[in-house]
Amino acid sequence: MKNFLLFFLFASLQVSAQINPANITIARDSFGVPHIFAPTDPEVAYGIAWAHAEDDFGTLQVVVQSGKGMLGKTLGKKGAEADYVIKLLRIRQTVDEQWNTLSPDFIALIKGYVAGLNAYAKAHPKEIKYKKAFPFDEKEYMTAVVFSVSLFCGVEQALPQILGGKVPTIPGFNPQGSNAFAMNSLKTTTGESFLAINAHQPQEGPVAFYEAHLQSEQGWNMLGGLFPGGCLIFHGTNENLGWAHTVNYQDKLDVFQLEMNPANKNQYKFDGEWVGLEKDKAKLKVKGIPVTIGKKIFWSKYGATVKTDKGVFSLRVPATMDIKALEEWYRMNKAKNFTEFYTALSMTSLPMFNIMYADRYDTIFYMSNGKMPVRDPDPKYNWRSTVPGNTTATLWTKFKPVDALPQYINPPSGYLYNTNHSPFIATDKKYNLDKYKFDRNDGYETYHNNRSQRVTELIDDTKFDYERFKKIKFDQQLPAELKYTYGIDSMLSLNAHDYPLMKELIINFQNWDRKAVTNSKGAAVFLFVYDHVSRKLKGTPPRELTKAESIEAYQYVYDHMTKNFGNTDLTLGDVQKLVRGNDVRPAWGLPDVLTAEYTEPFKEGMRKIVSGDAYICFVRYPKNGGLPVIESVNTFGASMHPDSPHYKDQMDMFLKQQTKPMTLDKATVLKNAERVYHPGENSF
Repeated sequence: MKNFLLFFLFASLQVSAQINPANITIARDSFGVPHIFAPTDPEVAYGIAWAHAEDDFGTLQVVVQSGKGMLGKTLGKKGAEADYVIKLLRIRQTVDEQWNTLSPDFIALIKGYVAGLNAYAKAHPKEIKYKKAFPFDEKEYMTAVVFSVSLFCGVEQALPQILGGKVPTIPGFNPQGSNAFAMNSLKTTTGESFLAINAHQPQEGPVAFYEAHLQSEQGWNMLGGLFPGGCLIFHGTNENLGWAHTVNYQDKLDVFQLEMNPANKNQYKFDGEWVGLEKDKAKLKVKGIPVTIGKKIFWSKYGATVKTDKGVFSLRVPATMDIKALEEWYRMNKAKNFTEFYTALSMTSLPMFNIMYADRYDTIFYMSNGKMPVRDPDPKYNWRSTVPGNTTATLWTKFKPVDALPQYINPPSGYLYNTNHSPFIATDKKYNLDKYKFDRNDGYETYHNNRSQRVTELIDDTKFDYERFKKIKFDQQLPAELKYTYGIDSMLSLNAHDYPLMKELIINFQNWDRKAVTNSKGAAVFLFVYDHVSRKLKGTPPRELTKAESIEAYQYVYDHMTKNFGNTDLTLGDVQKLVRGNDVRPAWGLPDVLTAEYTEPFKEGMRKIVSGDAYICFVRYPKNGGLPVIESVNTFGASMHPDSPHYKDQMDMFLKQQTKPMTLDKATVLKNAERVYHPGENSF
């Protein structure tokens, strides 16, 4: 008890202590990646806020505005709709109610981060884009964090479905997937553990990964990726262990339809009695509109409630019922071994993401993580659809413990993988979990996708050296058995000679070796086929294309290529580009290959990559101890400033599938640093 009180007192003193920037060292390596060194964790958080603001203050200000509920003033109508969601879900109210559940040392951490961001804003007033964005406080910061987490948990999909597509997400928020692989000594030729961290995210915006190294004298030494607004590493490695995240798709929220009182539109039936909806008004400020807009919001026992032409619905979201997700990440950052790491996961506050883990002690681990409600198992309730909101039976209030989630530790196969597919297909089929032993109401994925199917083709019974391990991630081949939503067999069996105008195009496609490489003509056709079919058939059940649909798809591609390029004999690199400022380069990748890329229309008929393969980090944990061996690459570079040498200095490496060496060793970093300075100094 005495030690606990001393800890609490020390942490409380930290919270109130004024941070001295002179204690904080920012070392920029040759790629501009910031390495932050300071005596305490809060000082490190201050340093990463400052360094990240130097590189991308614009995006950080969008995060600030979301926490203030002022995105409408920032982004106009779309931002105001996000502000409405924050108020509808009572995110700030939950932050206020649960604030004192956060640990003192974690509060000190976020105070340090917020202080760093405010200090940067004060020192650079000309860079502030939005009036009243600063100062920014800790509760506003946590509001932004909880809102972002809720988007990853399906709010951005559930609300538009309820409201008829009226609530888009923040521009740039479009997580697509990710890959993660781990092997231990049972599978590696060197006896080391290997970890591959491979995010598939937008390359720019609020969920684009930023690389950093954070080291304090309080046992924190972590390198990896974080999103704008992150005060710690979201996935990466410390001296002893590391993990990768991939997006998972179990049932993370529920929608309830309320039974309304015909005599009173603001009452709903619950356990046989009429209960009144709680009413409030969201006051929204919209860029370009001089007056505040008021929008009614409602709340039931189930949670946020909206009225529509189809009925009244409530949304119950575990992610918005617990504000400690970031604190759980903090405990993961500072874990020294698997026991401490699993203790952190036992908080069950992080409501999403698969977790792929490896450490220096030869442990590998994978879990489909989530904050999973204990739902009524009665088969009359379809938890994957809308559930009746009129009974205590459907009002869940408890969550499953961490050991109830699908997980593997050190399988006899020696390897684990996830590519956003089923947690019941994670290793050699002899050692996979039995999906029937898990609650079907949790809604876990049960399918392969193209990437997971391809992994099964790449991993055999032999052991892997490190270079072969990396080749799994960099593989650009689709599997022999395609796993796309809509089958294209009819396109492959069409007789090209029956369509003289499109003959060359059809032959190029039918001769395609299914590799997503820049010089592939078949891949170029598929890029446009994928876009056309996914738009045309969006929302329809999975099925094979009909012959007529196949002909139409070919016709679409033919018309598009001839109109924009003058011919159809084009390669993927001709039509797909990786773009950074005015630098436009041919790019590999397609949706759902291991080197995945997702595109949007660009100029002159081309398509521009906006999401997909992004931050990549490989880690080897030496068999005989010592720091892990780390190499990484990010899509473009550390800076968002076009005049910075680090705006696109990793772009060429990324396209060549090359990596740069990284280290957790402070002495090595300082010896080789491009610049070393303290926050507030003239660092440019």
